[in-house]
Amino acid sequence: MITLQKLNPLSDGTLEELGFTWHTDSDGSKYINDELVEISSAEAESYYEAGNKIYDMYVEAAQFVIDNNLFFELGIPFNLIETIKKSWENDVHWHVYGRFDLAGGIDGKPIKLIEFNADTPTSLFETTLLQWALLKQNNMDEDKQFNNIYEAISENFKRLITLEDDLSTFEERYDGWKILFSSVEGNDEEEATTRLLQQMATDAGFNTGFEYLQNIKFDESGIYDAHDNQYEYWFKLFPWEDIGSDEPELATTLTTIIKNQKAIILNPAYTLLFQSKGIMKIMYDLFPDSPYLLKTSFEPLNATKQVEKSAFGREGANTKIIDADGQILEHIDGPYGNYKKVYQEYVEFNKDAKGSKYQAGVFFAYESCGLSFRKGSEIMDNMSKFVGHVLV
Repeated sequence: MITLQKLNPLSDGTLEELGFTWHTDSDGSKYINDELVEISSAEAESYYEAGNKIYDMYVEAAQFVIDNNLFFELGIPFNLIETIKKSWENDVHWHVYGRFDLAGGIDGKPIKLIEFNADTPTSLFETTLLQWALLKQNNMDEDKQFNNIYEAISENFKRLITLEDDLSTFEERYDGWKILFSSVEGNDEEEATTRLLQQMATDAGFNTGFEYLQNIKFDESGIYDAHDNQYEYWFKLFPWEDIGSDEPELATTLTTIIKNQKAIILNPAYTLLFQSKGIMKIMYDLFPDSPYLLKTSFEPLNATKQVEKSAFGREGANTKIIDADGQILEHIDGPYGNYKKVYQEYVEFNKDAKGSKYQAGVFFAYESCGLSFRKGSEIMDNMSKFVGHVLV
């Protein structure tokens, strides 16, 4: 059972001073939980190891998809296939960060992969800053967390230049290259997340800029901000699958830019392979004995309680929980119903004394680097709550 520590919450004013304005959900409830999940150091270590091992499986599965031309099976838009291949071929297209969603890991329950938010993961701001601020607010030891996300992502930006674990050569190799950071105007959460990443890159030693997505200029010669400044790197908090399906001209232009080595785009196009839930079927085929993987298929599982998901979908939308007799137990509608379906063996989330369920989120930036939780019910939707943790 999940054990919780009650906290004095951060006030709305304090949250807003930190740049966190999305603190209240549409029903008036607070998004940030006023409790922390207690975990042991051994449990934190298990989450750390799980993230590292699962990432390695994703890499092998992605190579298998490329080698065997399985893009259609994963629901990959056809106009991004060349872009994915180009980004995969060269290490300069470095994966900056992602977040694993996991079940289990507490009270001896085995850790199981739910999915990988590899391209545009949410809850970075909360996991990196707010759960640390909650410890400070309550006069608790600020080191009592598995949370070195800020340092890990900052160091991972340096690997854009060094392409290796040894970061000591960054300053001698860095030649003033600039990173442009972009999000959609009017979305406070996405802008705050993007600006946090920009600060991490600035701290790493990069020259950086910010521009809203709608003001970016693209052509075959590169990527420019609204003032015609050209950038060697572009970080976009905008999903690759949406570029493929909704912005076909941009998809073509970005392919040309990458092919002609005019800019490097972050996160890389190949993270779309990781983002597709269909790759978990490939992983299960390749690693059927992995303790972290649930049975996954492109067809409904026989006589098995299971979860139906869209290959691309967010916040629980278009998800069904189906019992062994084929009856739908839970269902959330959404805008992702046209994507390919994936069927994953059901697994129970850890619960607290009141019956609320908890999904772990492990951030990954070259290695596992931080942990937080989402609190909700059977399907974690956009009304689930953010919960930090403390090591006990």
